[in-house]
Amino acid sequence: MNINLAVLIDGDNIPSANVKEMMEEIAKYGNPTIKRIYGDWTKPDLSKWKKVLLENAITPIQQYAYTAGKNATDSAMIIDAMDILYSEKVNGFCLVSSDSDFTKLATRLREAGLLVIGIGEKKTPTPFIVACDKFIYIEILKTRAKEKVDEDDKEAEKEAFDKITPKEIKLIAATITDLSDDDGWAFLGDVGSLLQKKRPNFDPRNYGFQKLTPLIDSINRFEIEQRDSPNSRHKLIYVKNKVKFASKK
Repeated sequence: MNINLAVLIDGDNIPSANVKEMMEEIAKYGNPTIKRIYGDWTKPDLSKWKKVLLENAITPIQQYAYTAGKNATDSAMIIDAMDILYSEKVNGFCLVSSDSDFTKLATRLREAGLLVIGIGEKKTPTPFIVACDKFIYIEILKTRAKEKVDEDDKEAEKEAFDKITPKEIKLIAATITDLSDDDGWAFLGDVGSLLQKKRPNFDPRNYGFQKLTPLIDSINRFEIEQRDSPNSRHKLIYVKNKVKFASKK
């Protein structure tokens, strides 16, 4: 199924850096047929956006701040989102903001049966994150420079990633058990899908891994097995807890 996405960006709440990587990430989930960014373009702090808007065909929507201390951008985005929803021109939305004010909007769009992807900084409040089908941190979209980096840069790269904690390991183990057969094996694709449903911001890239397989392989808690596929040349990957994890009821 071809998924058409409406990409709505909170210009007051998102940095202009790495927009190219952000749009490339969005393209993995569907075709961004509507791309809009909201903000008061008379303000100098939004000037950095102007160049990247042209390069990425993003339409700027002017929204004046009518009252000091109030964010009129939120209201404009929400109104547009509902208009787009009722137009039935898209199958999903990508809400780009670190603001929890869009929590109710994300919930309403999902109630309508649409896919909702959130993109924001790591400071994004949990309510907005869990209201989305998937939430992606902007920090992990930053591409590494091709040039050789010095030791200080290497240390900065390490700090950009979260350290996987016993809480995440327990989540993975419980998910494997939820999906396992009588021998304890679970198909990795199903594990990844269920992890996403349980925690929308779970992403191997948060921990410095491009895929789920190397992340699981780095934890001395799980077994990985490759099996031949009857319908493809590609191997099927299955995972298993080395120690029985009792999560099934």
